[in-house]
Amino acid sequence: MTSVLRLQLLIAFMCVALLVYLVLLGRTAVLLIGSGCAAGITLGAALLILPVIGLWAMVATLRAGFAHQKLARLIADDGMELDVSALPRRPSGRIDKDAADALFDTVRNELHDDPDNWRRWYRLARAYDYAGDRGRAREAMKKAVELQAHE
Repeated sequence: MTSVLRLQLLIAFMCVALLVYLVLLGRTAVLLIGSGCAAGITLGAALLILPVIGLWAMVATLRAGFAHQKLARLIADDGMELDVSALPRRPSGRIDKDAADALFDTVRNELHDDPDNWRRWYRLARAYDYAGDRGRAREAMKKAVELQAHE
């Protein structure tokens, strides 16, 4: 079994486990509401909101993951993946911060030359990730997904 398949099975298992949990949480909420007690009704109503939020979060995360996976496949097909194999690494395996920052500067300059190209935004997102800036990496990846959808 490949590591990709193993990871996909783990994700599927976690989604099923979350769905079971959300169903049980919803069931508990209905039982609390059915108790007739004011505190039970209030708690039950509050508990009904949690499964909705949980389901939304799971679906949003899966959709983003599928979109990112699609872009990664397209980038690989185009031969535009960032090559980080020669960059120095820390003992933990993470890329050295100075090397990641230099890679980021290179990729950012590429983006300035072609700001409407989703491939450049994807590469910028990966460079942000290597530099340890996950928040900006997510924003750049959202932009890449948006641009690729309009291509």
